[in-house]
Amino acid sequence: MSATHAADVIEDMSATAIDLTVVVPAYNEERRLAPTLDAIVTHLSENQSRLGEWELIVVDDGSTDGTRDVVAAVTARDRRVQLVTSPRNRGKGHALRLGVLASYGRRILVTDADLAAPIEELEQLDKALSEGHSAAIGSRATPGSTIERHQHLLRELLGRAGNFLIRRVAVPGIRDTQCGFKLFDGDRAREAFGASRLNGWGIDVEVLQHFRRSGWPVAEVPVRWSHQPGSKVRPLDYGRVLAELTLLKARAVRPADLFAATLFLLMAVVLYSGRWADPDNRYLPDSLQDQNQWEWFFTVTADNVRHLHNPLFTTFQNFPDGVNLMANTVMLGLSVPFAPITLLFGPAIALSLVMTLGLAATGAAWYWLIVKHVVRHRGAAFVGAALAAFAPPMISHANAHPNFMILFMVPLIIDRALRLCTGARVVRDGIVLGLMATYQIFLGEEPLLLAAMGMVLFALGYAAVRREVAKAARRPLLKGLAVAGAVCLPLVAFPLYWQFAGPQSYESVLHGDNAGNSPLALISFAERSLLAGNAENANALSLNPTEQNAFYGWPLAAFIFAVVIRLWERAVVKALAFTVLAAALLSLGPKVRIPLTDTVLPGPWALVSDKPLFESVIEGRVAMICAPALGMLVALAIERLLRARGAATQYFGALAVAAALLPLVPAPLKTVDRVAVPAFFTDGTWKSYVGEGESLVPVPLPDPGNAEALHWQTAADLAFKLPGGYFNGPYGEDRVGIYGASPRHTSNLLRDVRYSGTVPVIGENWQAQARKDFAFWKAGALVLAPGTNQDELRVTVDKLVGRPGKWTHGVWVWDLHDGK
Repeated sequence: MSATHAADVIEDMSATAIDLTVVVPAYNEERRLAPTLDAIVTHLSENQSRLGEWELIVVDDGSTDGTRDVVAAVTARDRRVQLVTSPRNRGKGHALRLGVLASYGRRILVTDADLAAPIEELEQLDKALSEGHSAAIGSRATPGSTIERHQHLLRELLGRAGNFLIRRVAVPGIRDTQCGFKLFDGDRAREAFGASRLNGWGIDVEVLQHFRRSGWPVAEVPVRWSHQPGSKVRPLDYGRVLAELTLLKARAVRPADLFAATLFLLMAVVLYSGRWADPDNRYLPDSLQDQNQWEWFFTVTADNVRHLHNPLFTTFQNFPDGVNLMANTVMLGLSVPFAPITLLFGPAIALSLVMTLGLAATGAAWYWLIVKHVVRHRGAAFVGAALAAFAPPMISHANAHPNFMILFMVPLIIDRALRLCTGARVVRDGIVLGLMATYQIFLGEEPLLLAAMGMVLFALGYAAVRREVAKAARRPLLKGLAVAGAVCLPLVAFPLYWQFAGPQSYESVLHGDNAGNSPLALISFAERSLLAGNAENANALSLNPTEQNAFYGWPLAAFIFAVVIRLWERAVVKALAFTVLAAALLSLGPKVRIPLTDTVLPGPWALVSDKPLFESVIEGRVAMICAPALGMLVALAIERLLRARGAATQYFGALAVAAALLPLVPAPLKTVDRVAVPAFFTDGTWKSYVGEGESLVPVPLPDPGNAEALHWQTAADLAFKLPGGYFNGPYGEDRVGIYGASPRHTSNLLRDVRYSGTVPVIGENWQAQARKDFAFWKAGALVLAPGTNQDELRVTVDKLVGRPGKWTHGVWVWDLHDGK
């Protein structure tokens, strides 16, 4: 970088106090620059009594035309006009930085070489600066502005889109950051431009960000503006500005925050390390059949995207009735954007990637929320967020239920709700909250319901101790929620209609009255707890390995009890404690059995257990609400310990934190070798047995207890359809929700043989019923792969079909086409 200043000019400038510096960046502006400089010099000279002593700095950014000669001619007439040069073109940002740092003015005006905003508009900016602002920026987007000549429509649309992104990403509240007419306090401008790093058009945003971070007020002033021919801004420059914004955002990230996000990713990778060793050939046994189901969900969604089919329905499973995908947890919010990865690399890799990145993103989101609203200490926030994202219930669901452990939207929704309480930008925040809720619905509706329950519990607890604050927040919060509902409901109206009234919809899924947690489960340790895990005990206190919804351990319970007592004076602690206690009690279910006794008491969940939406919730999952609340309490405790003066207090406090949390550290999830898909499906042999419009019938039919056939189907790229399956669908005239297909006589028979190993007596009635069921399923062939009680199943099917099956390519096959 070089700058050209005559020695005598420098001496004069240093000796004279400069009130105003005008900086004009120029690159190949030979044709437009002379009128601009004449207009500026004339205006400044005529108004010197008001504006004071001035200087005009033109920065030549490596021009290859006669730009320097134009400036030299003006300089010869008026020594207050100076030329600063750059040996090569490096961009507007670099030029502005050179000019501002070479200035002496108490105020600095930066303006483009085309003078699209007339120099006379300086008076409006100067007035704003005199009112106490540190910067006054010309705006074409605020009321009162006048655009005398518009840009080309495409350029104007690109500009508006760019400003929208800038407002959302970099400097919220400023409508027009790119107007090239800005007046700054001189010292602060030199500091901001000196700290800048961008060389392109994005420097305007970078400098305004610096002012915002420093707490220096910025005024947006309406100006007259007229597009001038010969603009140096090209369509590709908008992409460059976007790239610079991305770089700017990345640079704004604190190293500690980046380190925290990296640790969360590393923790997620270690948790799934067994699966990542060979994603296509490793299986999570504690997922039961859910890994097969979720890989199928991702495959069918990708297929719907590829063929532009309805993403809310399919007949590949439960043929011919089909499956209502909206009424199942297919996570369209991720399975759709990850469809290209599913199509290119397969569902096993896509699902592994989603679960790993999703868990890491959830930890990072809780960390961000805790830093923003709970504690400032990054280390304390990290520990709290780690507990929120990697608590035992989350690890249990990490085996099989990505919709219950990929919760990165929940902290964002909580933050937006808290913003509504301030009443600052109710409509805007309400719109954003509505969009966030919409997206979360396509990630998981039940987690959104649980999150709403947690927020309501916290709000009740906080309102009880800070009534005035709650009263002040009530009106903007309700207004914002109304706006959010007005945004969200139209967007989800049709998907929700399809879910509750479309094909294969159902009323509710009933889980019985024993889906709540035992009180012992709240203070016991989960199976995957690295130091204290006990599979036998955990399974005895839960529905299955994927539903260990509590298991926070007694050390953490004791630690939190002590923390609440010690920090009881803080309203947030009281509200968090109430949230934990209320959620834990609700998770016990409608009936609570007192441990070690036969005494059963009514639980608080009974109040809502038969209400719409709540009736389908597995109430034990309500204890998952405790995880982030406990994480925040731990973060508060750690921050308080770090502030403690006594070394002994810090030492024993650290021991207490370690004793509470170390038993909860999870071991990597168990994985086993996956059962290979028979060659019959992978080499295409099945095609000679199944015609168009027919299905391939596995023996026994796939169901929630045995869904390996879904793996066969995904391995064959959904080339054939299956009756039965693993999903939620209707049963009977009341359309009660059940897991799997509505049972038929033959499917029940084959399932019973698989589990009992007993071949029943097969007569003409059973054969006639089998023919009806085969016709309903439009079966082309029956297929039996090696497995549990395969000999008994083969004998049973031989009798049902009336002829023996054929062993081919690793399976037994019964062709149902005219006895062939």
